[in-house]
Amino acid sequence: MSVLHVAVGVIQAADGRVLIALRPNTVHQGGLWEFPGGKLEQGESVEQALSRELNEELGIHVLAVTPLIKIKHQYPDLAVLLDVYRVTEFSGEAFAREGQAIKWVEPTQLLDYPFPAANLGIISAVNLPVDYAILNGDEVDQLMSDLQIILNKGVTLVQARVKALNDKDILIFIRRAKALCKKYGAELLINSAVNGWQAINVDGVHLTSADLMALSHRPNAVKWVAASCHNEQELQHAEKIGVDFVLISPVLVTDTCPNSKPLGWNTFEKWVTQVNLPVFALGGMQEKDRCIAQLKGGQGIAGISLFCH
Repeated sequence: MSVLHVAVGVIQAADGRVLIALRPNTVHQGGLWEFPGGKLEQGESVEQALSRELNEELGIHVLAVTPLIKIKHQYPDLAVLLDVYRVTEFSGEAFAREGQAIKWVEPTQLLDYPFPAANLGIISAVNLPVDYAILNGDEVDQLMSDLQIILNKGVTLVQARVKALNDKDILIFIRRAKALCKKYGAELLINSAVNGWQAINVDGVHLTSADLMALSHRPNAVKWVAASCHNEQELQHAEKIGVDFVLISPVLVTDTCPNSKPLGWNTFEKWVTQVNLPVFALGGMQEKDRCIAQLKGGQGIAGISLFCH
């Protein structure tokens, strides 16, 4: 079966809202909402097809785009490859040139609308930032100091990997960290290696690779579920149980594990294409690697010292 290659645009207004359009009842997956775009024509690049389609559908001129995610999906009657770009700059005012219904909605409200199944990974990617900070340590005051530095840098997604704290200090830290994250509009995940994480009320859980492989389904009543992956089997299992995003590591040589063999960017890119999930690169990351990770199909970069120094 041939694969339909589609260029998709996530168009965000200055206030953060995202544009969605209603598919006509007469087409495949009709009556559902979608991110605008269309199939590539002969000889077109994804960027060229996206610019053409968004002008034809919405009357806007695309000025700048950033890769977001690639989605491969097999419907009963159609195989699709969605090449998704975030439209970061455009001119003109969007309107429905083809008579379709369009709406500007908050990213957090996207799940309130019925989308084709292939779009679910896109919705996760839209709601995730490009930076994921990992907080590590064994002393509450130092952890809070590092968290303040992270939040001051504008990072809005933080994992608390605080397994070295005792039970009492974990509760003290979580109470203080939750309040500080709320003040900055950031979300806090707890690492599953932390004792008693199931009873800790935060925004999500980050599964260790061992805990990931021990699960047969996604943990219940958790907003965000993330996982650490070091091989293709773990990646595929993460997608199977329905996690929201993953970390692949170590991509580059790290100071903390200098003897670990890095995967390299080519392997990172290969593995990213095998799952319909947002993927962060971890291990030896620097600011300059954010763009590389995105060009390789990733969501962005993750790190420990990267964001708190």
